[in-house]
Amino acid sequence: MKIVNLMEDTCGNPACLYEHGFSLYIETSKHKLLADTGASKKTIENAKRLGIDLKEIDIVIISHGHYDHGGGIMAFVQENPHAKIYIRENAFGRFYHRKQDGFHDIGLDPAIEHLPQIMKVEGNLIIDEELSLFTNVAGRRLWPNGNKELYSEEMKHVFPDSFSHEQYLVIEEGEKRILISGCAHNGILNILDAYKICYGGVPDMVISGFHMMKKQGYSMEDLETIDQIACELKKLPCHFFTGHCTGEVPFERMQAIMGEQIEYVRCGQQII
Repeated sequence: MKIVNLMEDTCGNPACLYEHGFSLYIETSKHKLLADTGASKKTIENAKRLGIDLKEIDIVIISHGHYDHGGGIMAFVQENPHAKIYIRENAFGRFYHRKQDGFHDIGLDPAIEHLPQIMKVEGNLIIDEELSLFTNVAGRRLWPNGNKELYSEEMKHVFPDSFSHEQYLVIEEGEKRILISGCAHNGILNILDAYKICYGGVPDMVISGFHMMKKQGYSMEDLETIDQIACELKKLPCHFFTGHCTGEVPFERMQAIMGEQIEYVRCGQQII
């Protein structure tokens, strides 16, 4: 299996562009796929710079309805109009980030919903013997504090986002299982709890942001939550790759606890 980070917030390859966003290119024995498309056409440009032929991709998985994960879809379909794009049926809602100056729209381009390639996912889904999706994570154990700034609109009223539009990709190859989550808004521990119910045990590898990054700095409560999550993850027989919305400070704290069990993967780097 080959996994290349096409987009992440930091530079891991001087040949690549980088911005706030997330996208992975993945080759399995049966598929060439994208897990998210980043925020813009810069992801598509990175694929070209890295020698990845986007026309060969047959499946795209969108983790949730935020622009930094699906903003590159329109640019991708210009290169590849045939790949199926799997996305939660409710990922086309109105989503906002509350900042000091008000609410900022962070949803997807409404035109995406009407693309013929779109496959709306209603719940857990087995795509084939290699790929499956699960969703509807309800736990709230050590939920990321950054979620308190994110909202969704329902019936013209704005409410704290429940992240029911989030879904998670599981790749099975031989006896190995890899779990891929975009931002883990529902909390990586809750996602792993749901994984255990669906698949049994824990995956061999997790690739995910942990939504811990805070531009305004970290309170003692924030840091304690980060440490608690790291301590829980350290107990698991699983290797973690992270980046994007995790943030550098949280990653450093997690690595101090988890050691080589966790790695930061940056734009243009390959996961082996």
